[in-house]
Amino acid sequence: MLDIKYELEKNPKQKPAENDPLTFGTIFTDHMFMMNYEKGKGWFDARIVPYQEISLAPSAMVFHYGQEMFEGLKAYKSVDGRNLMFRPQKNIERANKTNDRICIPRLDPDDFLTALKALIKLEEDWIPKKEGTSLYVRPFIIATDPFLGVRPSHTYLFMIILSPSGLYYPEGLNPVKIWVEDECVRTVKGGIGEAKVGGNYVASILSQVKAHDLGYTQVLWLDGIERKYIEEVGSMNIFFKINNTIITPVLSGSILPGVTRDSAITLCKDWGYTVEERKISIDEVYEAHQAGTLEEIWGTGTAAIISPVGELKWEERVMKVKDGKTGELSQRLYDEVTGMQLGRIQDTRDWIVEVK
Repeated sequence: MLDIKYELEKNPKQKPAENDPLTFGTIFTDHMFMMNYEKGKGWFDARIVPYQEISLAPSAMVFHYGQEMFEGLKAYKSVDGRNLMFRPQKNIERANKTNDRICIPRLDPDDFLTALKALIKLEEDWIPKKEGTSLYVRPFIIATDPFLGVRPSHTYLFMIILSPSGLYYPEGLNPVKIWVEDECVRTVKGGIGEAKVGGNYVASILSQVKAHDLGYTQVLWLDGIERKYIEEVGSMNIFFKINNTIITPVLSGSILPGVTRDSAITLCKDWGYTVEERKISIDEVYEAHQAGTLEEIWGTGTAAIISPVGELKWEERVMKVKDGKTGELSQRLYDEVTGMQLGRIQDTRDWIVEVK
């Protein structure tokens, strides 16, 4: 059992009022979790301390070689006042797969979950209650060796911080507009696309800026080899409903295996839909749009949950979807997932973990 030491903040911050705006990822709670690693010693010194700056040598390896991983999940206040997490074991599993890919020592899954629960329980009064809000949870590990050389670090720091947040996209459940990137690439099979690392996101910033300049919310990435097969959106996995069949790109080594993606696939199958995980080209999507069989597009992700897509721009072609309105299946998925997260709908799949 993980032995966590506590150092409590003596001057707690003023918590946001119920109707205060909660811009995603800008406010942080009073405390954070920290734990160290040393080669030959393993993970040690689990502690919850006041939220604070950290001190690292300018030569710390994370700055020079990018050896770091992160995760993202949420805690919710249920309608009956309980503190709930949605499928945290899947995030922990994915974190350790990322660790394996970039040579960071694995974390014990039970210790990871214990740390999450302990910090969230301590900060439970920071969990917002307003519709569409949550407590965003950011676990991450950085390499801390003061060494300029390409090798795995011998020391690491594992941290968890919390941020009460509102909607990730300002549009909320209203459909977003997405621009298709066909020049830059984010990753290729065999790279780190299926790992949750900062390098994947820094590679996307230039295209994200282009998309915003064109009036679009996010970027849809194509494969890095043929530049024709759809991969994912910058912050979401992507789904297409074509002629009553649900199609999502297959996990081929360059796509992040999203927890909400897996949940959406399970729900759609349970509801009787045919779900195909396969290659799907941007040409196929355009042809379906032209034929009138492209019925819905939506993205899935921890931050956005379910995000309907109302428009795709590919080169000079603009594809309007559902007349820019939210589709019935997108809405149903959103209602089902958020219903479980908020305790409105019975959890029959053991997806919800209560923090007591």
